Amino acid sequence: MLGLSRGGRNFEIFPDDTFLVSYPKSGNTWTRFLVANLIHRDEAVTFANIESIVPDCVKNTRRQLARIPRPRIVKSHEYFDSRYRKVMYIVRDPRDVVVSYYHFHLKTRVIADGYPLEVYVSRFIAGELDGYASWRDNVVSWLATRQHSESFLFLRYEDMMEDPVAELRKIAAFLGLERTPEELARAVERSSAERMRELERKQADVWVNTKKTRKDIPFVRTATTGGWKQTLPATLAGKIESAWGPTMQDLGYALSAAPGGPAAEDERAEVGATRAPRL
Repeated sequence: MLGLSRGGRNFEIFPDDTFLVSYPKSGNTWTRFLVANLIHRDEAVTFANIESIVPDCVKNTRRQLARIPRPRIVKSHEYFDSRYRKVMYIVRDPRDVVVSYYHFHLKTRVIADGYPLEVYVSRFIAGELDGYASWRDNVVSWLATRQHSESFLFLRYEDMMEDPVAELRKIAAFLGLERTPEELARAVERSSAERMRELERKQADVWVNTKKTRKDIPFVRTATTGGWKQTLPATLAGKIESAWGPTMQDLGYALSAAPGGPAAEDERAEVGATRAPRL
């Protein structure tokens, strides 16, 4: 009644809301900074104020979310929710996602040092790490329902890393914002991994995602693509590819080995005509 519970899938949504959605550890926080710096050209965007600019619907209460000036841009990791009318969805290679998520769960003490990576990967594939379904189910739930809609913008983390100005230009157009090339470049510079790491060092005890976590593990880590090749054993990468190979290929992620076995065959049958177009 007081609106003190977290938002999650239970808060008031308005027709002019825009949602920034992804499976966890897919570049959502970086994109929040990009969007915030795109909108607030004359305001310093930091971890101390990001929740009042592009709030997280889980980390904030329903009362806090209701106080955000409209039109709101709200961050979410939720699988498909029909109430989200305008959505920017970010996807990232699941092999990079699982490595980043493993370190994040170490940082937040969800798992202890030495937790078996092979167990973690199995839980990741099964969708047992959180309440957001599996990576594949989260991604496909949005692509199968919204990918051809004018109110849906699909973004790949890898494309954003390769040419952030070009991808931010797409975001600006989607939001109805006119920005010069110089303004786009400035927003990218102000959202760089280096600057975010510096802000984290200064504000780790302020931001809701880091203030009660381990300080020996950074929230902003490598900010690269393809890092899984150096850190994820080939057998575990193969398990992910076997489970989700067709979806990964359709999204433009090359497989290190041809996936096979029952999991891959089951997914081919399930995805069928709803498979996302190759990008």
